[in-house]
Amino acid sequence: MRKFMMLLMGATLFCVHLFAQREPVTGKITDSSGAPLAGASVRVEGTPITTLTATDGTFTVNAATKAKNLIVTYVGLENITVPITGRPLLITMKASNRDLSEVVVVGYGTKLKRDITGSVATVGAKEISNTPSTSFESAIQGRAAGVAVSQQNGKLGQGINIKIRGTSSVTAGNEPLYVIDGIPVTTDDLSSNGASTNALADLNMNDIESIQILKDASSAAIYGASSSNGVVLITTKKGKAGTSKIELNYFTGLQHPTGKRDFLNAKQYVDFFTQAGQGAANQDFINGYYPSLAAAQADYTSYISGRFTRYGAGTTDWQTAKVNTDWQSQAFQHAPISQYDLNFSGGSDKTKYFISGQYLDQTGIIVRNSLKRYSARMNLDHQVKDWLTVGVNLNFVRTNNYRVSNDNAFSTPLQIVALSPITPYTDPRTGLISGALDPASGNPNTNYPVYYNPILGVVDASYNTFVNRTFGTSYAKVTLTKDLLFRSEFGVDQLNQAEESYSGKLTARNSGVPNGSGSYGTTQVLNLTTNNYFNYKKSIGQNNDFDVLVGTSFTKRQYDFSNASGEQFPSDAYKKLVNAASKTDASSSSTSSTLLSYFSRIGYKLYNRYLLTLTGRIDGSSRFGANNRYGTFFGVSAGWIISDEAFMKNVKWLNLLKLKVGYAGNGNDRIGDFAARGLYSGNAAYGGQAGQHPTQLANPNLKWESTYGSDIGLEAAILNNRVTFELAYYDKRTSDLLLNKEIPGTSGFSIQTQNVGKLKNSGVEFSVNTVNVRRKIFSWSTNFNISANRNKITFLNGQLLGGGVNKAKEGEPLGVFYAREFAGADPANGDALYYKNTPKADGSIDHTTTNDYNAAADVKIGDPNPKFIYGFSN
Repeated sequence: MRKFMMLLMGATLFCVHLFAQREPVTGKITDSSGAPLAGASVRVEGTPITTLTATDGTFTVNAATKAKNLIVTYVGLENITVPITGRPLLITMKASNRDLSEVVVVGYGTKLKRDITGSVATVGAKEISNTPSTSFESAIQGRAAGVAVSQQNGKLGQGINIKIRGTSSVTAGNEPLYVIDGIPVTTDDLSSNGASTNALADLNMNDIESIQILKDASSAAIYGASSSNGVVLITTKKGKAGTSKIELNYFTGLQHPTGKRDFLNAKQYVDFFTQAGQGAANQDFINGYYPSLAAAQADYTSYISGRFTRYGAGTTDWQTAKVNTDWQSQAFQHAPISQYDLNFSGGSDKTKYFISGQYLDQTGIIVRNSLKRYSARMNLDHQVKDWLTVGVNLNFVRTNNYRVSNDNAFSTPLQIVALSPITPYTDPRTGLISGALDPASGNPNTNYPVYYNPILGVVDASYNTFVNRTFGTSYAKVTLTKDLLFRSEFGVDQLNQAEESYSGKLTARNSGVPNGSGSYGTTQVLNLTTNNYFNYKKSIGQNNDFDVLVGTSFTKRQYDFSNASGEQFPSDAYKKLVNAASKTDASSSSTSSTLLSYFSRIGYKLYNRYLLTLTGRIDGSSRFGANNRYGTFFGVSAGWIISDEAFMKNVKWLNLLKLKVGYAGNGNDRIGDFAARGLYSGNAAYGGQAGQHPTQLANPNLKWESTYGSDIGLEAAILNNRVTFELAYYDKRTSDLLLNKEIPGTSGFSIQTQNVGKLKNSGVEFSVNTVNVRRKIFSWSTNFNISANRNKITFLNGQLLGGGVNKAKEGEPLGVFYAREFAGADPANGDALYYKNTPKADGSIDHTTTNDYNAAADVKIGDPNPKFIYGFSN
């Protein structure tokens, strides 16, 4: 007991001694203008003792007498180490140039953010890693002004559209060029059922270090023929020298459909169509089709009641609204999602590595839709000699996508809303899903419900897509002199896709085959690229800096496709084509293209504030005609860092003010691999003899779509870089649109791919970023951006593009929807009449009617007084 008391007293005296050794250190912290800094962090060096400054910038912190320094930090300002003295400290913090010295990836190299003269948006790993998304396109939504991200539907792994500063083409593609670690990758829709797929769904978002979006024409011009829609540069993560790191991440969640529509319930449905029938009876009586109003109403009442009974599975439950099916809910499901990520990184001064793996298991909100993705990556860099560094980036992905039908097919789940609420989910006559079997014959039903029930496809059909994909890049970097380096890259993007579908007996009404049909198709895409370039960086004196890039690139793309189908299976237990009694089709095809390029970029900086960039590229493509095989693209841009001028030195609150202007030409080569060539097909067999026939008329004069764009922008940073702004205006004009133009039938062909048409885009962008709080355990930043784009087709040589409701006309924005204006029923035969606008000699319009739907006048959606017709379907 005595020993314990002595020990306790010793410990108490030791604590008192320690306490006595701590002394308060006081001071005040201001910025370079003398304004007090509230919330600055003050830490005693070598200890966890930390405090924050008050609103007037003052602080007090207890430090041991042996402590020598304080570490002071503040968001947007340079960290500072301050010696502890015996008197109050007056500390002044300077603005940090960290944001301005950030290295940004541009085409075939990097540049300081401060020196960029084009419009480049950057999205970092930290920004997308906190987004509950499985694809990087969704993660960048709303993060970059002028970049519009739209998902075509709610299906997993399917098309996502990204438009950068509007639409630059009509038929040659409007998606940007995607480049991963310096190598362009395949982004084509490879689906064979019309429901587009998204090749970028194979990319693991957590492997991405940064995303740079080259928005303006001058910054994208280095990619020449493929750059008119902008360029998205994706850089994957690298290892860093130092302690090895192991990271394990996991997230899970549950997805629910939102924004569901309100449809008529059973009572509203019956009341609505009953009133519609009475209105039609009144109109027919007025038109003289019935001897009396009572006769007309009785006839329509009988007709409508018969329809209601048919929709109600042969019962009269519709009279009391006993059945009230919410078909919309049947198309959706609660959708769990889980994702597991594990990565290892680290290395030494000479060797650095990053290894990652991911497993994603996601169920879609649409019934029967789900996706699984398995991904593995290894990025390795090694310095062989002082003058030689080599590396490899290798990524393998397996994606299993369990899909549903295309949106415009009656078999797709969302088309289920066409069914009436008085139709029961289960047919009481069979005890099966409505439409599964005809209660009389026992065969699949062809007359009930009124439309095909998509749930039959959910339970007795499948459409699955399996992708094995390899992204690979290897490089060697040779330092020839301290100012000159050479880099050689070789990249491969190999995509092997298999699509397997089966429609069972219950789907006969939709498939047209009573005993099941199936198909199996494969698509193989091989994209090989090599880049070789020299980069020369030289400073002459203190005021002249040069950055010169010269290189060449070669890309070969190979597409191979095969498909086979069969019908009449013994039962739904046999779904492979070997079991089909009838092999109905087999086909295969192959296309390829090559692109040879020469490029150069010259950057010049004078007095560290006057910036000039010149870009040039020559592309030769096998896709274009012999007379226009090569295209030349150029760009020029300049920048002026106004805030570095002598007359701005006293503006302490302004950290950066930069003016940028640029003008450049870009191209678009997204057409068929053989669009310019005369083609033949060998499927013209006759009488048992093989034969061939021409299928496409050659056009040796076919050339690139060309987009010339100008851009002017202003960048600003204030309040110690805590608030940054960017404002830009752009104007893009595209000519020589690649279109299928109608030609005289005497040629033996109906269309030919030609360069016809012009369009333009103009717009304005504004973005502001603020750093509100940044601490070790908590950070808060804000990003706001807004943009407006106006798109217009200016010339089509009188041609009308498209059909139905989606067409393109001169003088109209691209993608305007049209409808036919309904005028009523023809009293002579009951056929529909449509208004027809016929120009008269005096310039007025004769608003007459016609039975010809195709000749009826187009009414742009949004015009006043549009007319629609509702009725029963047979």
